[in-house]
Amino acid sequence: MSENKSGEILSAFVLGGIIGAALGILFAPAKGKDTREKIHDWVEDTTEKAKEKLETLEEEIKKRKEQILKHN
Repeated sequence: MSENKSGEILSAFVLGGIIGAALGILFAPAKGKDTREKIHDWVEDTTEKAKEKLETLEEEIKKRKEQILKHN
């Protein structure tokens, strides 16, 4: 799988998760203030997790690229 394709798949997965969670929160019955706090907390948590996963993916891509270059 190419580096670009892996990034596209990860991006689509993250975006789908964000949209699904946001819709779930928005349609749940709660006060506006409570909903905004939940969204804020969720965005912070999800952003941090996405950054960690992206860093892991970048490291894996670099390792595989180095392996490929060594074999050529």
